[in-house]
This record gives sequence, structure tokens and C-alpha cells, in this order.
Amino acid sequence: MKIKIGVFSIILMWFSTCVVAQHTNFNSQSNWSLNKKELQIGLGATQFNGDLGGSYTVGKDYSLKDIDWPSTGFAGWLGYRQRFHPYFATTTSLCVFNLKGDDKYSQEPIRNSRDLHFRSLNIEVQQRLEFIFFATERFGSRFNLPGKKHNKNRNEQYYVFGGLGLCYFNPQAQFKDGTWMNLRPMKTEGQEKAYSPITLTVPFGFGFRVGVGRVWRVGAEIAYVKTFSDYMDDVSTVYADPASFSTEAAEYFSNPAIGNPGFDPGYQRGDSKHKDAYYHLNLIVTRNLTFKDYGRQRSRNGIKPRGRYKV
Repeated sequence: MKIKIGVFSIILMWFSTCVVAQHTNFNSQSNWSLNKKELQIGLGATQFNGDLGGSYTVGKDYSLKDIDWPSTGFAGWLGYRQRFHPYFATTTSLCVFNLKGDDKYSQEPIRNSRDLHFRSLNIEVQQRLEFIFFATERFGSRFNLPGKKHNKNRNEQYYVFGGLGLCYFNPQAQFKDGTWMNLRPMKTEGQEKAYSPITLTVPFGFGFRVGVGRVWRVGAEIAYVKTFSDYMDDVSTVYADPASFSTEAAEYFSNPAIGNPGFDPGYQRGDSKHKDAYYHLNLIVTRNLTFKDYGRQRSRNGIKPRGRYKV
């Protein structure tokens, strides 16, 4: 009889442990719901992919081969993440970042001789959907059974994302006297109407994160952002007639290489067939806003668990 009671007790304890162990599963309602609402802060680097700057060949659209490392920019990022399913989350974000491009860094002869450059401070709002394709979210074991290794707390997520955004941009260039001037009002390609400083964007990319405590996570994201504007660098079509400009600055910024063969009015200045794009690489710190300390909760209720409860 004592043996049966002992066996029953062991089975009951094993069953209780298995129930608690369900919290380690990716699909656990308890665990994913502890990460529903999160505040995110990020810092990162940017790279422009458009008409200006670039590598040692003719511009390659949508290609990492055209990265211009000396023109790397910086970004600050603030986001709010709402997880509504074990596999899905949505993030609303505000990003302030700069983009740069300069032909002097290109080793391709024609691009280098064109001698155009720009910088732009940008503000972007994004709404995106994330698919979490792998995650480990678990508590430590509640019971320290003899001969069983105590499980550690873990929180890891790997995800892909896509979405929509709106980006404000303001390209500038440096005049001969060192002054940085706004290019959009100058209509440097002879436009009748200045282009819009706001564009729709389509971001998509990949990210991962790991837990560093009960409520803190750190991770990284890499994103490619396609825009619907070809004027983020103020360059798109052909050279304008210098006589059409009313100021010396507008004439200069339109064509610093005027007089050189191949840079006359009507010749190609940019590539209007492809819109501009840019890359983000962000390091992100996340603060969990919905974490519940089950250890403290049980202590208040007079329950004293022998394991550790933190996410």
C-alpha cells in the first residue's frame, strides 16, 4: 500500500511538473501573453541606396554591392509593440535618421566626375506586422526533482516583418563657401513644381532578441526600406539648362561638373526608372510592460514555490 501511495505521489508530482513545463512551449498561452505590450528604444546605422554615391561600378539597384561605407548615417528609434498571437505581433514606430551620399567616394569614373552629394534628416512613422517563426519562452522549473537538472529561464525570438510607413525627407548640399542649403526649393532639375518631401515607404526585414532579465530584452534588426520617391537625394532625371536658374547656388547644385563631356543639359543626371531605398541596422532594447512576477504573486497569496519564476 505504501508503495502504491509512493508511486501515486511521484506520478502526481511528475504530472504537476509537466503542467508547469507547458509554460516552456512556444504556444503557451501564459508565456506569450506575458510579452503582449512592449516599449522599444533603438540606435543604429543607415545606408542610402539611390542615385548618389555608391561603389566602384555603375549603380546596382537593390544590391548590397552598391553600399557606400563612408556615407553611413545614424538612426534613433522608438517603438511600441503589441503581440496579439503566439506567432504574430504589430509594431508602431517613430524613427529619426540621416541619409548621405557623395559621388567623391565612388570609384566608378562617371559617377565620381558627376561630383554631386547630399545629406538629409528624415522622420519616418511605420506600422508593421511581424511573424515570429521561432521562439523559446519559458520559466525555470517549479520543482527541483532529484536527478533533474534545473531549467533556466529563457526568452528568445526570431522574426521577419513587413509593413507600411510615411517618411519626411529634406535633401541638402554644401555650397562653395561651406554653407549647407536646402535643395528642394531650388528645383535643380528644372522642374515646374518642387517634388513632395513626403513619401510612402515599404519596410521589410529580419530581427532577433534575447532576454537579459525579467523584463528587459536586447536584439538587432536589419531592414530594407523601399520608397516611392526618386528625389530623396534630389537626383532623378536629366541635367537642366543652367540659364533656367535664377541663383548661383541653384546653378551650381544642378551641375557641378558643367563643361565636362557628358554632363551637358539634357544628359542623364540620375536613373528615374528606380525609386530610392535605404537600409537600417538597429540595436534594440525592449522593456516588457505586461510582465507579471508570479513569484511575488504567490508569496502574497501565501504560496512558497521552490523554483524561480521569471520570464
